[in-house]
Amino acid sequence: MISLFNEWKDRMLGRGDAAITVPVFDGALKSNRFIEDARILATLDDPEDLASDGHSVFIADGSRVLQIMPDDQLQEILNCKGAVTALACLPEGGLALAINGIEVRIEGGPHHGRKWTAAGGQPFSAINAISVTKDGRLLVTDGSAKLPYAEWKRDLMSLGRSGRVFELQPANGGARMLASGMAYAFGVAEINGGIWASESWKHHVVQLGSGATRQAVTDGLPGYPSRLVPASGGGAWLTCFALRTQLVEFVLREHAYRKRMMAEMEPAHWIAPALNSGNTFLEPMQGAQLKMMGVVKPWAPPRSYGLVVRLDDQGLVRYSVHSRFDGKNHGVLAAAECGGRLYMIAKGSRRLLALDIAAVEKELIG
Repeated sequence: MISLFNEWKDRMLGRGDAAITVPVFDGALKSNRFIEDARILATLDDPEDLASDGHSVFIADGSRVLQIMPDDQLQEILNCKGAVTALACLPEGGLALAINGIEVRIEGGPHHGRKWTAAGGQPFSAINAISVTKDGRLLVTDGSAKLPYAEWKRDLMSLGRSGRVFELQPANGGARMLASGMAYAFGVAEINGGIWASESWKHHVVQLGSGATRQAVTDGLPGYPSRLVPASGGGAWLTCFALRTQLVEFVLREHAYRKRMMAEMEPAHWIAPALNSGNTFLEPMQGAQLKMMGVVKPWAPPRSYGLVVRLDDQGLVRYSVHSRFDGKNHGVLAAAECGGRLYMIAKGSRRLLALDIAAVEKELIG
């Protein structure tokens, strides 16, 4: 009864879960053009994820796995006959791949051929990230137990809370669930001795504890966090594939409107986050709402954006790199560090990008 009263009070006063305010870019999150001005290594067919073994970088591009060669050329090393939705490099050689979001498979190395389609009796539905712990376990996020990976936007607008994190054992084929009931699990890694996982629709990264306990590592992010990868020197690189806006936050709280929108409109035209924008006059935000006399308004709400955040080992933001509203390298949902470079996939532009980390840090933190 008390919880219902508090919910009603929050809706009346526009606070708590009913608030539509979003954090602003300031301090370590101040916007810049590093992602927009990054070196473009390739334009791919359907890029999805990156992984590095410390020597090479591998790319999931549709059904193919590509390797970046020393001259920055790409070489196909594997064709999986299904969409690769996540990948990771194994310490003893080989790759762990998610195929069509419903199967995790090992290709190469001592555990070649090992596969999983479920854990603890729970079938996979939307596997979107894989990482490897120091002792060789696989950590896997399953965004939604109800919808496939491609329908992430429907999961957000349906207020989905069925994301899960699994642990897989390549040595013996074991599998168990570490967490469930997450508001879209999208990214997991072993950081600073703990297991961090992104919870996209709650805009934070949590550390998983025993049982159902979860503790926020970094909270109140201005975007929807996705994949996490360890960074040299400690901490992590965190990608955010889209930004939060007051308009989307408002629609998420107007249940009758949201349900009609989902029932009567194509998902591409929903008032919802997007990986790219400016492609059609049917988009919900356009024209004079965004530009005046050909100039982008400084307060224009970003329908798509590019953002990668550098977290320290306590989850504090050290700095961030951006592709702003008027850029093209939006929808950054994967990053990998190798050889002093930060490699990124901008899904919105289908580009593989590279940044010199030392040059970025010299300008941003001195």
